Amino acid sequence: MATGRAWVSASPLEVRALKAVRSAVPATVLALGVFTAVRGAGVLVLGLGAWWAGRDPIQVLGGSWDSGWYLGIAGHGYGRTLMWPGTGSVQSDYAFFPLYPVLIRAVSAVLPGGLMAAGLFVAWAAAAVAALGVYRVGERLAGARAGLLLVALWAALPHAVVLTMAYTESLLAALAAWALYALLRGRWLWAAGLAVLAGLTRPTGLAVAAAVCAVALHAVVVRGSRSPAVWTAGLLAPAGWAAYVLAVGMRVDDPLGGYFTVQRRWGSRFDFGVGALRSAERVLTGGHVPLATTVTVVLLAAAGLLAVLLVLDRTPPALLAYTGVLLLITFGGAGFFESKPRFLLPAFPLLLPVAAAMARARLRTSVVVTAGLAGLSCGYGLYLLLVARVPL
Repeated sequence: MATGRAWVSASPLEVRALKAVRSAVPATVLALGVFTAVRGAGVLVLGLGAWWAGRDPIQVLGGSWDSGWYLGIAGHGYGRTLMWPGTGSVQSDYAFFPLYPVLIRAVSAVLPGGLMAAGLFVAWAAAAVAALGVYRVGERLAGARAGLLLVALWAALPHAVVLTMAYTESLLAALAAWALYALLRGRWLWAAGLAVLAGLTRPTGLAVAAAVCAVALHAVVVRGSRSPAVWTAGLLAPAGWAAYVLAVGMRVDDPLGGYFTVQRRWGSRFDFGVGALRSAERVLTGGHVPLATTVTVVLLAAAGLLAVLLVLDRTPPALLAYTGVLLLITFGGAGFFESKPRFLLPAFPLLLPVAAAMARARLRTSVVVTAGLAGLSCGYGLYLLLVARVPL
C-alpha cells in the first residue's frame, strides 16, 4: 500500500531551501533534533520546578503513579494487589501489559542506576524512535516540512510530558508509528510484527492491530489480494493483545472474561462514553476547572481532527482505522477522566491536517506558532506533575 505526498504544495524557493538543509543535515537527525528540543525544554522546566519545590526530578518522572506498578512488575513479576476498603476497589497489576516491564528488566540488567533509571531510559529511547516514525509517516504523506512540523506539534501536545515519564505511551507511539509506516509501504509482515508488540504494550495497542486487520481486509475483499503476507498479517496482528488477555483470564480462572474483570475492579470498563461525561460534570462542579477544561478541550479537538481526517479523501485507511479505534477506546471507556488525553498521545495522525496547513504557511509563522505551543506544553507539564498532582 503506497500513497503520495498530496497534502502540501511548496514554492520552488522553499523546495530548494529545504533540499539544501536536508543535504547538509539528514532528515532523521532534523526530526530527532526538533523532538529533543521541545521535550528537552519540557524536562528542563520540570527539573527546575521540581528542584525549587524540593522534589527529586528523577522521582517525579520515573516514580509517579502507574510508573510504580511497572517498576514493581519489572522487579518482582506479577501478583501485586491493592485493596481500598473505603471504596471497595481492588487494583491488580494484571491490568498492566508486560512488554514495558520486560524491557525495563532487560535494560536494568546491563545498565547501572536501577529499575527507575532503566524505566526512563526505555521511555526516552522509545520516544526518540517514535519521533522518527512520526516524521516518516508525515514525510510520506505530506512532505518533509510537514513531517518536521508533525513531530514538533506532537512533542508540544499539552500532555506530552508523559512521553518523558516512565509510562508506556512513548513505547506504543513508537510501535504504532512504524507499523503505520510499514503499512503505507506495503510491508505487511513488519506491520503485523509491530502490531503484536503494540498489543503487548497496553490495552489501546489493539488500535494498531485494528489498522493492520482493516487494511488487510480491504486488500482481500476490495482488491482481491491473495498474497500470503496479507492473510498472515491480518491474522497475526491481534495475537499479542489477545494472548495477554487470555493469559490473565486463565490466571484468574476466567479465560475469556478475567482480564476485563480486573479492569472493572480498577473502575475501567467500556460504557460508550457515559462515564466520561459524568466524570467531566463531577470535576467541573468540584472546582477543578483548569484541568477539566483542558481535558475537555483536548477530547473535543481530537474528535474534530478525526472528522477532518474522515472528510479528507486522501487519508490512508490505515490511519483512519488506527485513530478511529484509539479514540473509540478512549472516549468510550470509563475510568480516570484526567488520563484520557494521555491515552490519546499515540494518536499523532490526528495532527496531520494541522501540520500540512502549517507547512503551507510562511516559515517564520510556523516557527513562532510551534515555539508558542512548546512553551505552553512545558508550562502545562509542570502544572500537571507539581501543582495539580492528579493521577495521570
